[in-house]
Amino acid sequence: MQGGFPLASSLSGKRCGIVGLGNIGRAIARRAEAFDMQVSYHGPGRKVEVAYPYYADLLEMAAAVDVLVLALPGGAATHHVVDGRVLDALGPEGVLINIARGSVVDLAALVERLLDGRLGGAGLDVFEQEPQVPEALFDLPNVVLTPHVASATVETRTAMARLMLDNLLAHFSGRPLLTPLHLT
Repeated sequence: MQGGFPLASSLSGKRCGIVGLGNIGRAIARRAEAFDMQVSYHGPGRKVEVAYPYYADLLEMAAAVDVLVLALPGGAATHHVVDGRVLDALGPEGVLINIARGSVVDLAALVERLLDGRLGGAGLDVFEQEPQVPEALFDLPNVVLTPHVASATVETRTAMARLMLDNLLAHFSGRPLLTPLHLT
């Protein structure tokens, strides 16, 4: 970017919708609350232990929030769950943050809406055809791109390694895995 930075918008008072309220989604919610954001969530079902407002309909939540954060798993069931309709509901002031999987967003629809102003901005750590990133995104002032490094901290990578080792120890000692893989 050439020249000075434009004024930004405060997160305080903004509405944050999180798609996927597992461990990562909950950590994001806590951080959003620290910025005085109003948190709501969407997922396969309501979590009774969570006080945040739940939206069964992703389209309805996208229309009700300023920032939509994606923290859901990839796979066939979530492929392009964020499509043009969801992006349109988020609107020209809305921001999409994807730290989940590239496959959950219809990238062509995202690029189109960012280019024509129907979406306010995007922060993308993952892409549909990694490592290829659409060149159209490179020069947009309302887009932040990172090369799939959202978890790249010493602490997170150490915890990931520890979990892998704990799962291996559990497996080889005949105990249940801490994080079993469910293939469907």
